[in-house]
Amino acid sequence: MSENNEANPGTKTPLLDTVALPADLRKLQEKQLRQVADELRAETIDAVSHTGGHLGAGLGVVELTVAIHYVFNTPEDRLVWDVGHQCYPHKILTGRRDRIRTLRQGDGLSGFTKRSESEYDPFGAAHSSTSISSSLGMAVARDLEGRKNNVNAVIGDGAMSAGMAYEAMNNAGSMDSRLIVILNDNDMSIAPPVGAMSAYLSKLISSKPYRSIRHLASMIAKKFPRPIEITARRAEEFARGLVTGGTLFEEMGFYYVGPIDGHNLDHLLPVLKNVRDDPEPGPVLVHVVTQKGHGYAPAEASADKYHGVSKFDVVTGTQKKSQAKAPNYTKTFAKALIQEAEKDEKIVAITAAMPSGTGLDLFAERFPERCFDVGIAEQHAVTFCGGLATEGFKPFAAIYSTFLQRAYDQVVHDIAIQKLPVRFAIDRAGLVGADGQTHAGAFDVTYLSCLPGFVVMAAADEAELVHMVATAAAIDDRPCAFRYPRGEGIGVDMPSHGIPLEIGRGRILKEGTTVAILSLGARLHECLIAADELAAKGLSTTVADARFAKPLDEELIRQLALEHEVLITIEEGAIGGFASHVLQSLALGGLLDTGLKVRPMVLPDLFLEHDAPAKQYEQAGLDARHIVDTALAALGHNIVSARA
Repeated sequence: MSENNEANPGTKTPLLDTVALPADLRKLQEKQLRQVADELRAETIDAVSHTGGHLGAGLGVVELTVAIHYVFNTPEDRLVWDVGHQCYPHKILTGRRDRIRTLRQGDGLSGFTKRSESEYDPFGAAHSSTSISSSLGMAVARDLEGRKNNVNAVIGDGAMSAGMAYEAMNNAGSMDSRLIVILNDNDMSIAPPVGAMSAYLSKLISSKPYRSIRHLASMIAKKFPRPIEITARRAEEFARGLVTGGTLFEEMGFYYVGPIDGHNLDHLLPVLKNVRDDPEPGPVLVHVVTQKGHGYAPAEASADKYHGVSKFDVVTGTQKKSQAKAPNYTKTFAKALIQEAEKDEKIVAITAAMPSGTGLDLFAERFPERCFDVGIAEQHAVTFCGGLATEGFKPFAAIYSTFLQRAYDQVVHDIAIQKLPVRFAIDRAGLVGADGQTHAGAFDVTYLSCLPGFVVMAAADEAELVHMVATAAAIDDRPCAFRYPRGEGIGVDMPSHGIPLEIGRGRILKEGTTVAILSLGARLHECLIAADELAAKGLSTTVADARFAKPLDEELIRQLALEHEVLITIEEGAIGGFASHVLQSLALGGLLDTGLKVRPMVLPDLFLEHDAPAKQYEQAGLDARHIVDTALAALGHNIVSARA
């Protein structure tokens, strides 16, 4: 390797510099992999310090990433990362190192795995617990075509808390398709002596001789009378389960290997090779224990192991966060909910593994007995809330817009049909910037407003959010939801406490005579800017905040339709949402029969790429400039000359 060092005398990553693709990694000697891993960790830390993003998860799988790409013939051998926030080291090793400092930036690399980005990303993932299902599909497709490649799924212990993972394992365990599941467990520790023994046993039980002897013993046992056969099998399985803790996975039909130290390449490599070369059919689970944030002291010392970070100083670990100019929506929600809970002991809060992301960590500090984190299990979370509601409690389910999609059947069947007063606090509504397509809350207004009896609200600013929390707390005869965006508010005056809003009643903020802009949600500020621009062009403009997508303020809609030439609706959602309900109301009321010009403005019919939120909204056509252009075009003005 000295030749490589000499070839790159000034670099801090001489070995990593020789690895453009995994094929280059496989040319190295095993003894060189420790240095590759150390350099890969340093490169990951440096890259994320410039871009921000998910750090701790990636640092925890550096050695595992190196080992998998070294042992398996990727991309022919499939490698599926669950969630994908731990994939930065993987991206560096798979031909994307030259772009790694564009992570989560406009026109840059995605922060998650993405099929269109690389052949080394066979499945896109940013939501949890999809890896085993998708990998099993790949394995079955391979078998149907008579191919021999391996299929690997890497899933974290947190992702294992989702029902989908167990559904997939149950299916895989009943089949003969060869599938390798690597459980990345960073919620467990192994003392050195135990780790050494476990590594030895894992190497032994993953080897061909052991598998052959075990298979032979199983066949012989079947020749004995049934009581003796059952006793022999249970004794062997109990011994393995007692040593390795794999009894649960064995019961589901997996051959269990582990636990092994995920940072020790001397332990990882032989086990992965044995699993790779094992001809036995059926699924295998390799239990790997890692430490989130491993190898970077500030991350190791952090409570959340630097799960998501802004740009930071590599030496100190200090994050470079900009000074907030207005209250954060998530914290505003949490504080408002705490205030309501102090008045009403029946209020409880539920989250699905996102306590800090939803602000419920603050609620839990104040009311630890009334806050429930159910794990990555949105379906269960919703029905759990339904059960609480039947007993007279007032559950608030704080779930991201895109995560709530995973529990839609439960929202319909377990909540809406039964008219249970579950309150859905929908964070990350609208476009979310760097997290891109997978986390953009574009569909909740559409998929909730079509449900009979649902109350659906959208906060125009942080003050409105406080009032909507109070409104939700007061609704006790049906389900409701209120949505709010990611990030900071706009800096409005904050109320001392929330006041319940009149259900289905909007408000007018600015009155005019020619153009009416009816906004739902946090684009209201852009609407007011647009109104000022239109006024400067001599077009008197009304701006109204609908507040409710359901029930609609029919009286307000009728007033706007009758008193203006143009009616523009604005929402941070996909087609089929608020505007569709407004158009239905206008059509049934005969208000489209008199020449009214209606222009719905919604998110475009495509999945927008990650970028700064302002640029995303510009691309979506939902900023002040596009609102003005829409109004001018509706009135027959020449937009080009008007803007010039």
